[in-house]
Amino acid sequence: MEEIIMEIRAGAGGDEAALFAGDLFKMYSKYAQNQNWGLTILDSNQKETGGLQQVVFEIKGENVFEQLKNEAGVHRVQRVPKTEKGNRIHTSTASVAVLEKPKIEEITINPNDIKMDFYKSSAKGGQNVNKRQTAIRITHIPTGITSTCQTQRNLEQNKQAALSFLQAKLNQMKKQQIQSKVTEQRRTQIGSADRAEKIRTYNFPQDRITDHRIKKSFHNIEKIMEGKLDKMIKKLEN
Repeated sequence: MEEIIMEIRAGAGGDEAALFAGDLFKMYSKYAQNQNWGLTILDSNQKETGGLQQVVFEIKGENVFEQLKNEAGVHRVQRVPKTEKGNRIHTSTASVAVLEKPKIEEITINPNDIKMDFYKSSAKGGQNVNKRQTAIRITHIPTGITSTCQTQRNLEQNKQAALSFLQAKLNQMKKQQIQSKVTEQRRTQIGSADRAEKIRTYNFPQDRITDHRIKKSFHNIEKIMEGKLDKMIKKLEN
């Protein structure tokens, strides 16, 4: 049984980017449900328009990292926003990170290197969650990397989840540092799903999703956004 942490952030495009980030989260949530995987939200920042500025969540299941690792990168959407009165097509982006969740014994962050801030949770979870300072933000002082968690019922659970997310981010940073030592020529030739590059375009007016890494398009976009990702994921695995 594997566990990963995914983070989706709205990019360029304002409210429409946040709405797209929310759509991506729904898409992965439904795919996880179809695969009988467990999903737990660790942190989210919802905008008044209904979109998500950011969402961090865990997925637990068989072969989950292998199936979702290629989702990392910048996703671009082209469509007419709900708020657009002139029927003009807008282009917005959202970034997706896919991180392997470290095991408890692997979390070896120096306590002197972190700062912890506690606050009242704004997440759903009952009176206890909302009245007490159960939410936590952890800052890794040497790098400035932060992680937050506010969805668990008590402070210790949130602390462990935030530490896992922080360690996953630090592991990813180390991996990228190692990759950066590879020659620029090789990186250009093979690319990397881990790099923050445009990997996919969701073109709603043309009912088409294009994966730029394999130069292949997939139709029936509404069905795909409902979690039917099997064809795209299998093509990337080949």
